[in-house]
Amino acid sequence: MTMFFSGPRAWRSLSVRIRTAGAVFGLGAALLMVSGAALADTPIKLVMSWKYEGPQAFYYIAQDKGYFKAEGLDVSIDQGEGSSASVPKVAAGAYDAGVGDTSALIQMVAREPAQAPKAVFMMYNTPPFVIAVKADSSIKTPKDLEGKTVGAPAGDGALKLFPALAKQTGIDPLKVTLTNMAPNLREQLLMRGQVDAVFGYLTTITFSAKAMGIDPATQLRFIRYGDYGMDLYSNAIFFSQPFIKAHPDAVRGFLTALDKAIKDVVADPEAGVDAVMKREPLLKRDVELAKLKTAIATDMSHPEIARIGLGDVDEERLDKNIAVVVDTNALPATPSADAVFDRSFLPPRDTRLSAL
Repeated sequence: MTMFFSGPRAWRSLSVRIRTAGAVFGLGAALLMVSGAALADTPIKLVMSWKYEGPQAFYYIAQDKGYFKAEGLDVSIDQGEGSSASVPKVAAGAYDAGVGDTSALIQMVAREPAQAPKAVFMMYNTPPFVIAVKADSSIKTPKDLEGKTVGAPAGDGALKLFPALAKQTGIDPLKVTLTNMAPNLREQLLMRGQVDAVFGYLTTITFSAKAMGIDPATQLRFIRYGDYGMDLYSNAIFFSQPFIKAHPDAVRGFLTALDKAIKDVVADPEAGVDAVMKREPLLKRDVELAKLKTAIATDMSHPEIARIGLGDVDEERLDKNIAVVVDTNALPATPSADAVFDRSFLPPRDTRLSAL
């Protein structure tokens, strides 16, 4: 087809139409780019309390089954270095969220309230803290630690709480020698007699010992903090304050996804361990499965969840936890329960588990 244009006015008219069309096209492209950016998943960098292990299955199932993705989240998960070590990492901005010790979190809230992360989900509601000794050890009670050497990894939650246990049981801390050790050497050094006792989590020590060929039922004994008036909360999920302020819906979505994954793993622990083994094939599957089942049956099964549901806290109990930590560490302030824990992001009560 032949087109004719007569005179400069026609050319100017065509030129305007071309420029207008170009502007419309450019605006459309810009709108598409903005729309794509708006639909992008919110990234969350999460640090665990420890290395790859069975009880981390909940997070990997949420990742593998697309539960995080369905909530508009892009969650990356890194291994941790101890239940107390993840708190300062989140506070410093290296991570958006973490899993770690509630008492360590309380200490930071008391000292640096503006920088401290805030807990949003209580994962381990039963105190797992123990001191492990050899079965034939002369150490029978906490008081017997005087004059002895006790070891633990530097970021261990039980180690951090030792001053509270000492005050509770009348131990003179100056009479106890504390030594740090690599996490993978804890049980070896104890069995070799290079330390008299070690701090740790009951589940962690039990299954680390089993992996070494040690029978914890006959070769070890455990002094439990909970038997000496320390009914403390353990590992919680917490987020940095800046992230909570900027992305409240992402925090809520994270817990919604995790809640679904917890139900899946409780119903099928085998599948949960499969998700862990996919990330670290060198683990011993039977050990990690037993570890996961033990964590569900003990660390997450405080009787209070029948009343408040998994993930929430009893404020009176948390207040007592705070008081113990503040008094023991001579902290400059006593945080309120809501300064430590924010339940507003929890899934509805009737959707969370009441028994495990």
